[in-house]
Amino acid sequence: MATGITATQQVTYTIAPKDSKGRPAELDGVPVWAVSDETVLAIEPAADGLSAVVKAQAPGSARVSVTGDADMGAGIEPIIGTDDITVRPGKAVVLELVAGAPEEQT
Repeated sequence: MATGITATQQVTYTIAPKDSKGRPAELDGVPVWAVSDETVLAIEPAADGLSAVVKAQAPGSARVSVTGDADMGAGIEPIIGTDDITVRPGKAVVLELVAGAPEEQT
């Protein structure tokens, strides 16, 4: 999956664990969220780890990932979900005029 947003947007992700037959399933503990490049994206996970708000920081590309524990016992069986996000520049709202250095006329 891939998502595109502008530099002024955010997106909320939620997870819905499913078993092999597509039915709701549980995870052991709180899922852990991460982004591959914090200069492009910031992430704010919910306390229960079942959702997170991802906010654009700057244009570029980064991956959002969430890791949960599928083993409901003492062991750990990682299960991972990912999405690639491309952050595009926002629309122009100001047109700044930048003067070059003064020089003699030719």
